[in-house]
Amino acid sequence: MYEEAASFIRARTNVHPKVGLILGSGLNPLAEAIVNPAAIAYTDIPHFPVSTVAGHAGQLVIGELAGQPVCVMQGRFHFYEGYSPQQITFPVRVMKLLGVEALILTNAAGGVNPNFEAGDLMLIVDHLNFVGMMGFSPLRGPNLEAFG
Repeated sequence: MYEEAASFIRARTNVHPKVGLILGSGLNPLAEAIVNPAAIAYTDIPHFPVSTVAGHAGQLVIGELAGQPVCVMQGRFHFYEGYSPQQITFPVRVMKLLGVEALILTNAAGGVNPNFEAGDLMLIVDHLNFVGMMGFSPLRGPNLEAFG
């Protein structure tokens, strides 16, 4: 399943991405800065989930950003959309097969620091995984050696 999706993507680009970015709706315009982009709709990629969130473009864009070969997801998938943790992490595993070594995830997050203003960037170093506390984990199930 993972390899089928990766093969489909490889057939549409000569770029071998080393960095993966998962963008939310607020950072979708970043994909417009990609040089020589190959854009692939999620609906075209075998076994790929489809985002239902407004503002998520729903495509994978592969090319170069700041001189680095990148694989950028414009939109992601959420547990509240009805997807399982395994479906949500499917694209990350496909990116690994494509050669991605570093992954950057973005999101909109609130902060309690009174010095923060809307639009400030934050580096999140820890979080509470409430979904995991309910027994839902992308690590549940047999280990897939190809992904560590």
